[in-house]
Amino acid sequence: MGTEAEHQDSSVQHDGVVVVPAPRPRKGLASWALDLLESLVVRLGHDKTKPLHWLSGNFAPVVEETPPAPNLTVRGHLPECLNGEFVRVGPNPKFVPVAGYHWMIHAMRIKDGKATYVSRYVKTARLKQEEYFGGAKFMKIGDLKGFFGLFMVQMQQLRKKFKVLDFTYGFGTANTALIYHHGKLMALSEADKPYVVKVLEDGDLQTLGLLDYDKRLKHSFTAHPKVDPFTDEMFTFGYSHEPPYCTYRVITKEGAMLDPVPITIPESVMMHDFAITENYSIFMDLPLLFRPKEMVKNGEFIYKFDPTKKARFGILPRYAKDEKVIRWFELPNCFIFHNANAWEEGDEVVLITCRLENPDLDKVNGHQSDKLENFGNELYEMRFNMKTGAASQKQLSVSAVDFPRVNESYTGRKQRFVYCTILDSIAKVTGIIKFDLHAEPESGKKELEVGGNIQGIYDLGPGRFGSEAIFVPKQPGVSGEEDDGYLIFFVHDENTGKSEVNVIDAKTMSADPVAVVELPNRVPYGFHAFFVTEDQLAQQAEGQ
Repeated sequence: MGTEAEHQDSSVQHDGVVVVPAPRPRKGLASWALDLLESLVVRLGHDKTKPLHWLSGNFAPVVEETPPAPNLTVRGHLPECLNGEFVRVGPNPKFVPVAGYHWMIHAMRIKDGKATYVSRYVKTARLKQEEYFGGAKFMKIGDLKGFFGLFMVQMQQLRKKFKVLDFTYGFGTANTALIYHHGKLMALSEADKPYVVKVLEDGDLQTLGLLDYDKRLKHSFTAHPKVDPFTDEMFTFGYSHEPPYCTYRVITKEGAMLDPVPITIPESVMMHDFAITENYSIFMDLPLLFRPKEMVKNGEFIYKFDPTKKARFGILPRYAKDEKVIRWFELPNCFIFHNANAWEEGDEVVLITCRLENPDLDKVNGHQSDKLENFGNELYEMRFNMKTGAASQKQLSVSAVDFPRVNESYTGRKQRFVYCTILDSIAKVTGIIKFDLHAEPESGKKELEVGGNIQGIYDLGPGRFGSEAIFVPKQPGVSGEEDDGYLIFFVHDENTGKSEVNVIDAKTMSADPVAVVELPNRVPYGFHAFFVTEDQLAQQAEGQ
């Protein structure tokens, strides 16, 4: 029924536990017929007159990669502790979506006060196959609405059945977040396995392959695993549309994945994040439910929030061999995309998180205005008493904040300062805000303003929008002051069309940036960022 791709050898190659994807898609009659059917249905069922918010303006992709561009203009100075590689990932389709995202890492190498910019696609199995065809072939989550969603699912299944597409190496995008563990920088998306990306000496990025932990990883891998800075272990999970709906894993400091621990929850939910403390892992069974039948019947998005259900939080000892000792707590219904941190205080487990009420993901799917009304995201403190079983929560801010970050030397341990982005919509960042957890929030406030527990706000100014800010300490560890360091993040100026990297003082939150690095190309708005230290780069070089 067609010829197989000849661009790569089909043998599975291992570099330690890194597998080089070598998918074998097929062109031919089946591929042609399915493309024709899809184009006819899209033409009849997809309204091309509506604007595609997420593919326009600075959400629009940058199709071409940028090889290392050195000696960038730096206004101010880049402190020595920023020697390393600042990386941020996000959706960046190389090919126009069928109805209507690929995945590019934007990075800046800093060395001795000088900066180099680079952008590279993560060479996933999905990207390799779409490059082979020269166009988009895979379903995206935004397609999953109404009858059209059912059709797109069936199209993907037919392409798999007739071997037009090869799912041997998964079909994830690696476009959501990044983490470093056991000498490896990983690009992550929660529907697939991690992809290992090597940072070269000049700051360039090289995709090595996917990580299956010597074939022990059989399920998806969250985009938000946690690394304990005191033990160097990594804790992770995956969620699924079929039982077990959640599976927990521990990865040793030597990079070995331990046996799976299934976590029982009543039905499939979106579980985007979790948290760890010194002794526990915290799972979030929140009522954003996977509802394919309602998608087709009611013309809704495939994930539907149920306001009648409680929010459930499961707390499990970190090294439990099974779920028998998990403790479940209930709080008023909500959804959580991102947690800041968690720790233990006496009998209580404390979770600092960004809490969202009544989310409607269809609002952020496809057709969207510049502003999102009633999409409030607020900082909260939640407490779970392991002795009495009581649960409580306390609001720490008004809307809208998200992408919370802390000094990661304190991951799983009690800390004081949280840095969030200020949002004027679901994806546009207008500033960076610093919270002091030792201070009380000011009552009666309707706007985010300095005072009370808000220690500082860095406002980007009219027409300027940023991204997640990463805290980089002046000194690693917990011996110094927790907030003694810098925040680094991408900024785009819609007035000029120019992009830059800003560095600000995390202690003072001064309006005067420590450094502004001018970038040679536009950097689209994206998702999560990470900072790879010089020591981590050296460990990576030794281990790969």
